[in-house]
Amino acid sequence: MGNPRGFLEVERKEAGYRPIHDRIHDFGEVEQTLNSNDRRLQASRCMDCGVPFCHWACPLGNKPPEWNDALYRGDWQLAYELLTETNDFPEFTGRICPALCEKACVLNLMEHEPTTNREDEAAIIEHAFGEDYVKPHVPERNGKKVAVVGAGPAGLTAATRLNQKGYTVTVYDAREDAGGLLRYGIPNFKLIKSIIDRRLNLLREEGIIFEFGVKLVDSKKKSADDKGEIAANIQNDPTLGKDKTVTIDKLSADYDAVVVATGTPTARDLKIPGRDLKGVYFALEMLSQQNRKLAGQEFSRDELVNAKGKNVLVIGGGDTGSDCIGTAHRQGAKSVTQIEIMPKPPVGPDDPKNPWPNWPRTLKTTSSHEEGCVRRWNINSLEFLGKDGKLTGVKVQEITWVPNPEGGRPLMKPAKDPEIIPAEMVLLAMGFLRPQQPQFPANVFVAGDAASGASLVVRAMASGKEVAEKVDKLLK
Repeated sequence: MGNPRGFLEVERKEAGYRPIHDRIHDFGEVEQTLNSNDRRLQASRCMDCGVPFCHWACPLGNKPPEWNDALYRGDWQLAYELLTETNDFPEFTGRICPALCEKACVLNLMEHEPTTNREDEAAIIEHAFGEDYVKPHVPERNGKKVAVVGAGPAGLTAATRLNQKGYTVTVYDAREDAGGLLRYGIPNFKLIKSIIDRRLNLLREEGIIFEFGVKLVDSKKKSADDKGEIAANIQNDPTLGKDKTVTIDKLSADYDAVVVATGTPTARDLKIPGRDLKGVYFALEMLSQQNRKLAGQEFSRDELVNAKGKNVLVIGGGDTGSDCIGTAHRQGAKSVTQIEIMPKPPVGPDDPKNPWPNWPRTLKTTSSHEEGCVRRWNINSLEFLGKDGKLTGVKVQEITWVPNPEGGRPLMKPAKDPEIIPAEMVLLAMGFLRPQQPQFPANVFVAGDAASGASLVVRAMASGKEVAEKVDKLLK
């Protein structure tokens, strides 16, 4: 620890966001950066604890005390080397990770002002790219081949780990480019896509082969359009590969090992009366289309999912719902309301049910919420209302949760009379269904959300690392 009094002498300082009146007019990243001197001072606050709970909390096993100390001392290259020992893509996690490490920081227990690990991480990797520390490394090949199906964070992590071990890796994905939900789910104002492209160029230089527009299908089904599809797939996505298909049996025979990292393709639906009205969409229909538009793709008027001039209702209180709020603002929505069927979380910083160093389930207010949004909890959706086939509103009812006398999930009881929320657009952001994977051959492994259900990007990356080790162990 370079400065044993750093946490006493230096207050936590975050880079913060661009002003609201500025950022809502574009899709540029909302988060700002600190200058190098301030960033080093923030790194000096790390206490190099005897038991580093930050390391314990991080799914990747990152070691913030080590790279924070190097950063404080001004050795940016050493900080980069220490960081990338455990984290293959810190430019992603440094932007979108909820920073489990910071909630487990001892300074969060004592003062609720943890070390700025996530921002430090982002600063280290950006400095590394700027100073040309990041160079391609092409390993000596061992003669064995691995296929990775799905180019999201889990698939990319498994691919780069296996590639560096000497395997010839081919990554297949049903979409037109790599990144999974990093590219087609997370808005540019949180993660601009040039960051993904920069990393992909490096992975190609290191020898990873990418094949896009290839859909994974069940060999027992007749076609890719059949219900046997187990592909990397955003529901209702018209851009998925239609002509090129591949089966697990074929991949298993052609490659020494296969990693299935196809994510969670099926969004949770809300099948209430009026679901077929025009104006009711899955969240990713809006988010993926907006990202594609920013990448230069064009859509007809009938295809557009656009909030301009509309009252928008977001159903679902998680991060995807928050992304819908920010996107709706930038598209020019008239108003934005977000409803959640569960109770309002406690206002932090402490959560008595999940005490430190566990993740506190407290009220989260994102940059998108700050831009303007009515938020309501304990709201059940009853019916989508419309006229001439178009959505005009949603009938909802405030509810309360009561203990179940038989145990288990609490029971939902009406608390007030039904009401109508005016809306010309509804975005369903209620999560994803956990995939049910078939029985795979012995040389096929499942990673990320495809194995565990929807979770954090950092957990998907950790799963990719773990599966890469399993593949290497098998093939050795």
